[in-house]
Amino acid sequence: MDLEHIAARLGAPAGEVDRVHRLAGDRPSAPLPAKAGVPALLDRLAVRPDDAAEIMAGWPDPGSPLWTPELRWLLDRSTALVRADLGGHLWLPPGPELPRDRGPAWRHLYVYAYLALVDVVTGYHRDHGIADAVSWTTLADLGRNLAVDRRMNREGWPVMQSWLTLHVRGGLYELGRLQHQRGDTIGLHVPDSGPLTPDAVEASLDEARAFFPRHFPDEHHTAFSCGSWLLDPQLREYLPADSNIIRFQQRFELEPYEEPEGLDADVEVRRFVFRDLTTPLDRLPRRTVLQRAVLEHFEAGRHWQWRSGRFPF
Repeated sequence: MDLEHIAARLGAPAGEVDRVHRLAGDRPSAPLPAKAGVPALLDRLAVRPDDAAEIMAGWPDPGSPLWTPELRWLLDRSTALVRADLGGHLWLPPGPELPRDRGPAWRHLYVYAYLALVDVVTGYHRDHGIADAVSWTTLADLGRNLAVDRRMNREGWPVMQSWLTLHVRGGLYELGRLQHQRGDTIGLHVPDSGPLTPDAVEASLDEARAFFPRHFPDEHHTAFSCGSWLLDPQLREYLPADSNIIRFQQRFELEPYEEPEGLDADVEVRRFVFRDLTTPLDRLPRRTVLQRAVLEHFEAGRHWQWRSGRFPF
């Protein structure tokens, strides 16, 4: 197998292709679901009709001219790589970023890997006594992320392809308003799914306090944690004290600030507040208090911070 040739044909860094080869090894992959049932599956995963149409158009049918041998190799080995870490709860890049303008097979390769792993992870959930409703609510984050990527003119996916490996490894669960990531602490994530009200947050935390001891009794958690621009104390300069974001912040004891390696908080704020990374600041919307706060901060020549904190479980 000539990994350099595969990398060149994929338009991907050779080191990333080598990483996939090393981590996947000869481990088993997982088969794609039967094509006839995929539209119903995509609907269950909250995939919008326009995204579903693209996914079906690029489907890896045998003999499809859209699928080069290198693409098929990457789909198989990426799926094996993620499956080998079933039960893992760290971020896991499933493979190299691909040139997505080459068509739906290239654009959605990691979606096909996700779909191949749905049966694997729902089996893992059943083994841990997790209700189907939790499984499908969690896995439906696929549709939410595809919609965000489309809204961002395809700028969102490189981050999302790693993020979504948490869902298909059983490392993350959506319980009410928040998503909860297993680990030394229960890591909290805030999906784009409505107001972050204190009551909704508390209900989600209470659900997690019952969920994890019941389904993962060998894991012992003492704290919830979060790393986010939402915890930046500078937001208090702009938002009212009774705002949902400030009240969410107040739950946490912040850790000392350190510039996170490989993460730009300004970029992340733009990603989440505007779903846009390239529009000039003076053309971004100012419809909400938060949008106006973000832009005023930028226009003053200041930068946002990615902060981490925790509070007792």
